[in-house]
Amino acid sequence: MTDLLSLLPPVRGTLTPGFDLSRLSWLRVGGPAEVLFQPADADDLAAFLAGCPAEIPVFPIGVCSNMIIRSGGIAGVVVRLGRGFNGIEVKGDQVIAGAAALDAYVARKAAAAGVDLTFLRTIPGAIGGAVRMNAGCYGSYMADVVEAVHGVTRDGAALTLTGAECGFAYRSSRLPDGFIITHTSLRGPMGAPEALEARMADQLAKRDATQPIKDRSCGSTFRNPAGYSSTGQADDRHDLKAWKVIDDAGCRGLTRGGAQMSPKHPNFLVNTGEATPEDLEGLGEDVRARVRAHSGIDLTWEILRVGVPKP
Repeated sequence: MTDLLSLLPPVRGTLTPGFDLSRLSWLRVGGPAEVLFQPADADDLAAFLAGCPAEIPVFPIGVCSNMIIRSGGIAGVVVRLGRGFNGIEVKGDQVIAGAAALDAYVARKAAAAGVDLTFLRTIPGAIGGAVRMNAGCYGSYMADVVEAVHGVTRDGAALTLTGAECGFAYRSSRLPDGFIITHTSLRGPMGAPEALEARMADQLAKRDATQPIKDRSCGSTFRNPAGYSSTGQADDRHDLKAWKVIDDAGCRGLTRGGAQMSPKHPNFLVNTGEATPEDLEGLGEDVRARVRAHSGIDLTWEILRVGVPKP
């Protein structure tokens, strides 16, 4: 770790060797970052990337709300954006949000100004991750509202992409390798603030009734199966829900160590309090195997699994 630090350029932010990433993880699990970099601002980030040797891996994280960090940690430099990257500004129907701005805060501030980004209210995480994963719910996705994405390439150059250039698809995007989002311009339809607030309250009530929000979970574990309809016939839609095929395979409440598929919503992978990254990822693979054996459907992870496995 000390050797890696000696290879890195000077920064105005903070470089911390051996940082325990479980402190940042939504699931409270994971090994260390070889070095954690918290840039002071976009210029600090750009200068660091320009001066960081190309052979050193650089991996950006947000609030880790859609991620299992393995016990061996993450090699190279982990970049986490914080203060200086969480601003939210509303101009008419345009909302400019920093990559570290929480989705729920963006939805609330937009609604107060009469901009409808209400679908973000119940999505855990921050805007940078929401863009990268094309997050969405209630029939709306980031692809519908992203006007432009601003960031820095691996060599430190500023780059702006239009929404069309982001290559949005179901729960994914095709951003350039090494690209770190700094802020995003969003546009949503206008509406009465009172009506938007009421809609968000209704969405929260529905979420609370159907999802284990008080448990330590990253939300949906697997993507809805593509290529199947609710009748089991080949189809390009996502009529068949992941929770249903998991439930049908007898995995509701299934456990492994301290990990559990939620009894309330079987597509939610929960840390009951003592789970390890191996428990969580292993249980997910157990579920995939059972679903494959029961229905022939090969579930795709929605949660990212990153880092080095336990030795």
